[in-house]
Amino acid sequence: MITIYHNPRCTKSRQGLEIVENSGKPFQIIKYLDEKLSTNQLNIIVKALGIKPIELVRKNEAIWKENFKGKDLTDIEIINAMVANPKLIERPIVINGNKAVIGRPPERILSII
Repeated sequence: MITIYHNPRCTKSRQGLEIVENSGKPFQIIKYLDEKLSTNQLNIIVKALGIKPIELVRKNEAIWKENFKGKDLTDIEIINAMVANPKLIERPIVINGNKAVIGRPPERILSII
C-alpha cells in the first residue's frame, strides 16, 4: 500500500495527493502535522528515502532559521528537531513498498507508483 505524508495546506502536497489518488492504487494518508511522527518513524522514513536527515528539513521555515540554522547538529538532533517541530519536515513524502520519494516536484511520485 502507498503511504503519503501529507500537509493539506501545502500546494505541492495537494498536487502529490492528486497523483496518488489518480494512480488507482490503495493508499493511506498520514497528516503528519496532526499525527506527529515518532523518532523511530522518522528514522524509517529517512532510511527509505536514502538521504541524510538534513535533506528532509525545510530550511526556510522560521523555526529552523531561529533555532537551528548555523548550528553543527548531529543526525539524531536533526531528527529530534523534526519530531518536535513537524513543520520542518519536507512534503509530501510518498512511500510505496521499499521505494520512497519527496514529492518535489510532485511528478517525482510517478517514479514509484
